[in-house]
Amino acid sequence: MTVYEDLVYRGLIKDITSPDLIEKLNEGGLTFYIGTDPTADSMHIGHYSSFLISKRLAKAGHHPLLLIGGATGRIGDPKPTAERAMKTIDEIDHNVSCLAKQAKEIFGFEVVNNWDWSKDLNFVDFLRDYGKFFNVNYMLDKDIIRRRLETGITFTEFSYMIMQAMDFYYLFENKGCTLQVAGSDQWGNITAGIDLIKRKTGKDAYGFVMPLVLDANGNKFGKSEGNALWLDEEKTSSYELYQYLINSDDSRVEDYLKVFTFLTKEEIDEIMESHKKCPEKRMAQKRLAQEFITDLHGKESFEHALEVSEALFSGNVSSLSDQEIETVFKGVPTFKYENLPLIDILVNCKIASSKREAREFLNNHAISLNGEIVSEETTLLDENRKYNIIRRGKKKYYLIEK
Repeated sequence: MTVYEDLVYRGLIKDITSPDLIEKLNEGGLTFYIGTDPTADSMHIGHYSSFLISKRLAKAGHHPLLLIGGATGRIGDPKPTAERAMKTIDEIDHNVSCLAKQAKEIFGFEVVNNWDWSKDLNFVDFLRDYGKFFNVNYMLDKDIIRRRLETGITFTEFSYMIMQAMDFYYLFENKGCTLQVAGSDQWGNITAGIDLIKRKTGKDAYGFVMPLVLDANGNKFGKSEGNALWLDEEKTSSYELYQYLINSDDSRVEDYLKVFTFLTKEEIDEIMESHKKCPEKRMAQKRLAQEFITDLHGKESFEHALEVSEALFSGNVSSLSDQEIETVFKGVPTFKYENLPLIDILVNCKIASSKREAREFLNNHAISLNGEIVSEETTLLDENRKYNIIRRGKKKYYLIEK
């Protein structure tokens, strides 16, 4: 399977700017770039699906550049519906520093910042050297701009396309970069850069875009109620990633194995064949989590996430550290410690509606405290623990915090 065929098999190519690119991808030796703006101090797993392209192409003999938009981040990529809120310069600089460090640590490739070649460009030179090459009618025809015309778009956001085209031109001239790779929403910006290079140099450049990775409900992969799953392990633990991936919908897990892992077609086919025979075992999801987390955070982080998950599943929570408890039970009902018999705790924390119901739970062995089933209503909480964990039934957890 050629490089291009592999990318198509994995669903990583939506559009290419020229059929000539197919042969060039297969031959190797291209310098290409993929970028992100500093909207946060960490990338999320939506970025990860795109940035993994850098690893795939590097293995095929291409040279990646990872661009952090210190300049473009100052004005903001036009959103389909409304203008982005402007971030402060301090926020942008902080985010740039964090993202550059993260990109180097995770992907290990050369990182560039477009602020370095944009900061000294004055307004008149911008208009003479770049603005002259952009026809307003051409810009208005781009999808993202056209969609904003009814609600309105400021000149600042309107200029974003020119700035991204400048990036491609700069990297073409100074780094020998002839290819830009991005998500499908960046098609107009990529083609603008290719046109600028052609007008200023007479030479060809290329681009391809990837479709967005979606979950079974059609939402962006990794978004849950507006909250991203971050690549920074301090912001999103490997356990949280594991739980998200292990719960991937059966209808999408094969796609995720193609996009987020380096498993071969033969390996994925074998995994899916076994998975379809016993879907309740979630073998495909488990392998997805293993490959994803190991590649992102390392083998130890994956094994730790697995251990914590198994401890939670079995109810053996007594071995969890305070930090693990805070991560695992994020969002679980939490109450303040009281030095009272367990039956009173159950009622006060609304784990049981009355002492009568609390006794029924205890007599039916439906209550466990720190992993141990308890039946005595006079049992006391462990005063030496920061967190006492009460479980009712198989899945209802409650934290008592000292």
